Amino acid sequence: MPVNTFVHGRPLRAGALLIACALALAACKKGDGDAMAKGKEDKGPEAIPVEVMAAAKRPIAASYTGTAPLEARGESQVIAKTSGVALQVLVEEGQQVHAGQVLVRLDSSRAALQAAQTAAQMRKLEANYARSVTLAQQKLISANDIDTIRFDLENARAANRLANLELSYANVVAPISGVIAERKIKDGNFVQINTPIFRIVDTSRLEATLNVPEREVATLTSGLKVDLAVDALPGHKFEGTIDRIAPVVDSGSGTFRVICTFAGGGTLQPGMFGRIRIDYDQRTDALVVPRVALLDDEGDPAVYAVKAGKAVRVPVKLGYLDGQWAEVRQGLKVGDQVVTAGKVALREGSAVQIIGGAGQPQKKLAAGEGGSAAASTAR
Repeated sequence: MPVNTFVHGRPLRAGALLIACALALAACKKGDGDAMAKGKEDKGPEAIPVEVMAAAKRPIAASYTGTAPLEARGESQVIAKTSGVALQVLVEEGQQVHAGQVLVRLDSSRAALQAAQTAAQMRKLEANYARSVTLAQQKLISANDIDTIRFDLENARAANRLANLELSYANVVAPISGVIAERKIKDGNFVQINTPIFRIVDTSRLEATLNVPEREVATLTSGLKVDLAVDALPGHKFEGTIDRIAPVVDSGSGTFRVICTFAGGGTLQPGMFGRIRIDYDQRTDALVVPRVALLDDEGDPAVYAVKAGKAVRVPVKLGYLDGQWAEVRQGLKVGDQVVTAGKVALREGSAVQIIGGAGQPQKKLAAGEGGSAAASTAR
């Protein structure tokens, strides 16, 4: 080897130093990679973001809801019982009338003459019968003759009553109290016998008939309060009661008829479409969770509860369902956090990250707050 390669030993020492540095750098990189891999293994799967709400106490009601049109409790077609010209129509559409009130006067000339004729015949036979009684006392007339006169007198009296009845039909009267909903004649029109000329609707009481499934037959009784909302009057609520319940269940539909009544005479009108709610039971201190927390992919009711940062599937026993709330009879206690959003991505034991608040227990809510739609009993 050339002598200058090893002058004072400097080139050799410099090469050794470079090799040592390269080996140390490689060892550091390897150590960092091992540490990162180990950190990833220790971190585990990422937490799933969810929203939660705590189980809390609130009033809850068991209700039946349905829809039905409002109908007048009484309605009548006013029929002309005799023929004649309408001399005077006394009422208009929308006018309130009472039973027995004269609505229209028909020409009664012919009926009046008939009544006068039968009255004259009746008086004649009454006079004949009086003379016959006197003659019979003197034994100047036979019993058969006086019986014949008496029978003729009774027939004349019946004919006179019939004529007077026909005469009374010239004044067409209201059969029920209510509102004139339709008028079909005008002054001067000729009216045929048995022709409908008015329609009267009794709006003092309105009815709505619900066809209720037979499973509710034990829960609905007469006298229960009924809440009504109508599409034509948004924002208005009306109260009524169950008036009567049909005593039999229709075998074809499996339903029975429940008739609800409401006070009329105001803004409610026949024909309006009503949405009806009947509360038949209420619990003032029920443990509830939002209905959106219920799992809909299982046969038995359950929720995902958050415990120690993980999702735990908890079977629950449900009570009443009221709007957006579900009563929990077994499985949870006050303050338990249940998943309300993000539950589709969860599995048993999934790590979760709560977002949108900590889901603290809510204070007791007033009855009907947070949802007043259809309510029912969980079955």
